[in-house]
Amino acid sequence: MTGRDLLSRFHDVVRTAPERIAVRDTAGALTFAELEARTAALAAVLAARGVVRGDRVGVRVPRGSGLLVSLLAVWRAGAAYVPLDPAYPADRLAHMAGDAAVRTTVTPDDLALVGGEHVDVAVSADDAAYVIYTSGSTGLPKGVQATRGGVASLVDGLEQMAVYAAEPGVVAWNASASFDASVQQWARVCRGDTIVVLEDAHRTEPAKLVAWLDECGVSDVDMTPTHWEMLREHLLPGRPDGRRLRLFIGGEPISVPVWRELAAAGTVEAFNLYGPTECTVDATVALVRGEHPTIGDPLPGNRLLVLDAGLREVPDGEIGELCIAGPRVSHGYLGRSGLTAGRFLPDPSGEPGARMYRTGDLVRRTADGLLEFHGRADRQVKIRGHRVELGEIETVVRSSPAVAAAAVVVRDDLGGQPVAYYVPSGLEGASGLREHAAASLPEVMVPAAFVEVAALPLTPGGKLDTAALPAPPAAAGTAPEGEFEQFIAQVWAEVLGRDSVNADDDFFALGGHSLVALRVVSKVKKTFGLKMSTRDVYRHPRLTDLARHVESLRV
Repeated sequence: MTGRDLLSRFHDVVRTAPERIAVRDTAGALTFAELEARTAALAAVLAARGVVRGDRVGVRVPRGSGLLVSLLAVWRAGAAYVPLDPAYPADRLAHMAGDAAVRTTVTPDDLALVGGEHVDVAVSADDAAYVIYTSGSTGLPKGVQATRGGVASLVDGLEQMAVYAAEPGVVAWNASASFDASVQQWARVCRGDTIVVLEDAHRTEPAKLVAWLDECGVSDVDMTPTHWEMLREHLLPGRPDGRRLRLFIGGEPISVPVWRELAAAGTVEAFNLYGPTECTVDATVALVRGEHPTIGDPLPGNRLLVLDAGLREVPDGEIGELCIAGPRVSHGYLGRSGLTAGRFLPDPSGEPGARMYRTGDLVRRTADGLLEFHGRADRQVKIRGHRVELGEIETVVRSSPAVAAAAVVVRDDLGGQPVAYYVPSGLEGASGLREHAAASLPEVMVPAAFVEVAALPLTPGGKLDTAALPAPPAAAGTAPEGEFEQFIAQVWAEVLGRDSVNADDDFFALGGHSLVALRVVSKVKKTFGLKMSTRDVYRHPRLTDLARHVESLRV
């Protein structure tokens, strides 16, 4: 089962509802007729550049309606898109574009070009729809090739499971195009939904986000559990028109308290979506209800196998590795045949040539047939919904001439953030390790702390002894003084899970990040009634400086 081609569905909507709003951002809105015209024009430009069926096209366009225009135009030209998020480091973008051998790259300047007549290039369900890069244990990201038929099947399956309402809705596009969750958000335009782009200012400012959702009449929102916890107090009260918000939550496990809160909420209808990038975004869905989190049932067409180390099915109730087979299994990793062969295995119950994907996720099938998530079988972790290979971070840290050896672990006492432990080489440069890592890694992967050690501790078997790694040392400094320093220190200690904070401490060195900064801003606004944004935390990361800034706003 592959579902009907999404471009065919898009053209049906253009014919039947040309004046319906297709996409909206802060600059304005495009109807389906206008979106059709703009995507056709850009597709013609791409064709004039030599783009043909099967090519890969980079898309380096910021959040906005132009991004959706670009993705659809690439599809109409017969190519697969490669998202190149402008927020990523330049070195990482250059690697992705080179590794994918993109024919050309769409930039904002291209959106103003006028192409000639364009007819959509004929494609098959097996053609690539996109290449999205995920973290790689070797130190470089790897590209996953999903198919046109896989994306069509995803949308069709979510419709069959009633995750999507039968009538067109208004959908918030929250995820970066470089994150596979974005696919099931923006591609809904092809079934007639209106896409409302959440720009960076919305994603980091709860008040602006809620106002934008209300202004646009958004009915459906997709976010990670971490993002939900930052926004819950703004979204739980419900929408002004009294409608229940449809919340699609995924990317990382849902905690028991969040699950139970959502299950009991009368203002939210929540769905837990689970799936690896390698199987086209979502493989299972669970309506959030009851007392205990599950990842639910497979989407139509998927088969889920729970296997032991010998790839034999384990009895219900026992923990095993989840393997997924079906129409949404991707082509594998671009240019990585060995890696693909190790994770994409022959499907023992499928047709000749069919494959199943080893997820590396440990699950248990309950007595009622649902699946519970029980962690990972390898060193892959989820950080704010992003799949991260700790080995990639280690490789980047080790590439500094100042480092002789390094190991990266995730520490619960730093809110689940990565911490790098390194043995210095004796050369200068260790003080700039954060900048060195940030030059190659997305913000979510940059270690929260860099801890120098004389040697990496090992177990008797010669493996890294993570239990023997020391906690990051508290920064030397003076105790907070005065009303504002003491207040900020109290807030930081609460949101970062620390016993105490010094006046000289740096918010990000303590494990802070953009979503935690939201909580800091929210508490400052609530206490002092000040106009403040997360940008203020980035501009003033040292506690004493932020306190001084907050005090100046009150004058």
